[in-house]
Formats: sequence, C-alpha cells, structure tokens
Amino acid sequence: MKAHLTVFALSAILIASIGLAPAFGQSSVVVATDKASYSEGDTILVTGEVSQLLGGYALSLTVVAPNGNIVVIDQLTVGSDKKISTSFAAGGSLMKVEGTYTITVQYGDNKNNSGTTSFEFGGVTEEPVDQITSTVTDTTVSVGEGNDLIGYEITGGKLLSIIPDVDSNSLIISIDATDDGSLTLTIPRSVMDATINGGDDDFFVLIDGEEVDFDEITTSTDRTLTIAFPAGAEEIEIIGTFVVPEFGTIAAMILAVAIISIIAISAKSRLSIMPRY
Repeated sequence: MKAHLTVFALSAILIASIGLAPAFGQSSVVVATDKASYSEGDTILVTGEVSQLLGGYALSLTVVAPNGNIVVIDQLTVGSDKKISTSFAAGGSLMKVEGTYTITVQYGDNKNNSGTTSFEFGGVTEEPVDQITSTVTDTTVSVGEGNDLIGYEITGGKLLSIIPDVDSNSLIISIDATDDGSLTLTIPRSVMDATINGGDDDFFVLIDGEEVDFDEITTSTDRTLTIAFPAGAEEIEIIGTFVVPEFGTIAAMILAVAIISIIAISAKSRLSIMPRY
C-alpha cells in the first residue's frame, strides 16, 4: 500500500512540475525606449529583457514607420543576464515621416516570443544641403569623385543612382522599374560590407521599405547581389555594417599617405648623401 502511495505521490509531483514549466522554445519579451518622443538627430535607446534564454537564437528588431515602411532592421544578442540593448539615430533617409513608430522584437522561431513598444518622432525638418551625386554608365556606378566602381546589370527597368547613407550603413538605389525585373550589383568590399566577429554577415535588402530575399555570391574582394523587383518599384536599400561615404575615399587617403612617405624618404636620402664637415 505504501509503495502505491509513493508512486502516486511521485506521479503527482511530476505532473505538477510539467504544468509549471514553460513551454519549450517559449520566452516572453519586454522591450522599451528611454523616451516617449524624439527629434531628428536624437539617439533612440532600446532596452529589453527575455524571460528565458533560447540557445542558438538571436533576437531580431524592426522599426515600422506610420506609413507601414520598415525603417530599421537589426539583430541583437541576448546577454547571459537575459537583457538586450541597442540604439540608433532618429531621422535619416527612411525615418522622415512625423508620427508614431512601432518597435517589434522577435526571439526565436515562435511568434509568441515577441514584444512591442512605440515612440513618437517629430519628422525630418530639413533636407541635406549638399547631396552626393552618382555617375551611372551602362555597366558601372561611381559616387562623388571616387574611383571605386559598383558593377551592375538590370532587366525590366533603369538604374538611376546609388547614394551611400553613412548613418544607416546602407546604399540607397533609385530605379525606374517599367516591368518585373532584377538588379545584379557587384559591390567591392572596400565600398560596402556586412561582417560580424570577423566573418561575413547577411545584408538586409528592402524594396520600397519592404524586406525581400535575394541571391548572393561572395569573393575575397567583392559581394554580388541579385535582387528581383516588381514593376513600379522605385527604391532599393541594401543595409550592411560598413559603407564608405564617397567611393574612393580610402584609396585617396592611401595615395596621400604614400606621397607623404615618398617625400619624407627622399628628403632623408638627400640628407644622408650630403658631405659632412
């Protein structure tokens, strides 16, 4: 009789513990901003916490404008203390509209592992005075006075310009899409790249504010993206972790350093061969 009671008690404890344990793969997420409203140029600080760690998963963050366009995409690492933190600047090429912006975070594959918050943005009041221009040929694009070129092929439309957005680490590509088509870009790593912990990371690609899939081929010197777009598309944005403000800036700096070094070495050589009295 005692043995039966013991088995019954153990079974009851096991059932109760299963009922109290969180469902596998689930973790509630809380997210908030440091202020309720921001002006152009402010830093928006986002913090949060998860109820339990999910091994092997990062946390994705998206910010959606009042018009429904995605203006920020990021991947965050959840710390051992279950906390998350990131920041981004208010304003830029995508965050222009005044109104309420919604932040959504997703942890893992389960849609229940998400949290949302919102903030008010006063809108962009002034456009930049000096605009970087791009030179487009039949096969390449250069920006400003740079020498680094982006190669491209396009079907179903025309490529109008490629402008770097340093604040967003992105390239803003304007197109005139008369039909469904595709754009293939060969981007030198010296112009733009996406890396994490010394290795390649994925780009984010948006067409008119909507995230899309793309194909990619990588080499040690460049990354080639093929992006399909629908008729009527106007803007493609490629977001990475690094972008040169004007293509060729690094090359110009290297050239300047080389010239200064040559002058210094030449001067030293002339001094060394002068007779000493």
